[in-house]
Amino acid sequence: MQIEPYECGTRCAPSEAKLAIEGVSKIYGAGAEAVVALTPMDLMVRDGDFLCVVGPSGCGKTTLLNLVAGFDTPTGGSIRLDGQEISGPGAERGVVFQQGALFNWMNVLENVAFGPRATGHSVAVAHERALRTLQMVGLEDFVQKYPYQLSGGMQQRVGIARALTNDPEVLLMDEPFAALDQQTREGLLGEIRDLWKRTGKTILWITHSIEEALFLATHIVVMSPRPGRVRAAFRSEFGTSEDPMVAVSPEFVAAKRQIIELLSAEAPKEVLAQ
Repeated sequence: MQIEPYECGTRCAPSEAKLAIEGVSKIYGAGAEAVVALTPMDLMVRDGDFLCVVGPSGCGKTTLLNLVAGFDTPTGGSIRLDGQEISGPGAERGVVFQQGALFNWMNVLENVAFGPRATGHSVAVAHERALRTLQMVGLEDFVQKYPYQLSGGMQQRVGIARALTNDPEVLLMDEPFAALDQQTREGLLGEIRDLWKRTGKTILWITHSIEEALFLATHIVVMSPRPGRVRAAFRSEFGTSEDPMVAVSPEFVAAKRQIIELLSAEAPKEVLAQ
């Protein structure tokens, strides 16, 4: 079991991709004040892939996710989902943020039913969908609770259920467990991997954690420091392993070292000196 170079991550034909990111760049501001967040990059994600994007702070990972979500627009290039160019937010892309981003005045059921209600479904249909997804994340007994009555891990489960309720084509997840303690995070990572196996959703996951990426992903993209670009792309077998101890295997440790060396090779001198 290992990671190996993955050419499709940067070079396969767009027709093979569920999500096709072609020549995408992002520049904030203009003139001397311009900040180049992303240099032109290509990235292809096939249907059912679990793609993790890792890289140092400020390398453009979240910028990339926001572009795919339609919250922002590229300076150059195009992003297509099933061949259709993304021009704004859409129900076919579910987003989970670093924080739950829940409505504190709504209970769990109402939070999760918000998406279907916003797209014109009746209360009955929205609640039926919400209950189904809450069962998927193990929160069916908490439908009448409010966000402030839940732990951080449970709030993130609600956020995941809300993203799933519209049955999106792609799940976009921006370091959803970054604020959680290690024990809670480890438990939820296992649940996310099981959820992906059950649903077959295409997932784009942003993370700082190399271990998290290796544990979850079928494919990993390593980004360079700002201005962000794809440093390398890998296919990973660890994400589909049934071995509960895979994260401490020699192969896993070797793969982690390989990615650390890639990131260190391009780290700014001031970071390496710390």
